[in-house]
Amino acid sequence: MTDAPQTEDSMVAALLREREGYVTRGMDDRVAQVDEQLKLRGVEPPKDDKPAKSADRSTPPKGRRARGTETT
Repeated sequence: MTDAPQTEDSMVAALLREREGYVTRGMDDRVAQVDEQLKLRGVEPPKDDKPAKSADRSTPPKGRRARGTETT
């Protein structure tokens, strides 16, 4: 999981998750919009805008196997 602060407010929690996704994709304009909504709800937006370390895309997800070659 992430190191995001825990909150009782479900709207704030959803905004923080949404913000993290926008940071990961580099959508700075959307991050600013979410930050504005967080401020309206009395929450200071996180200062850390580094995307979370993502998995290496060259490896298949766990529980899946690469396709084998078909033989006829």
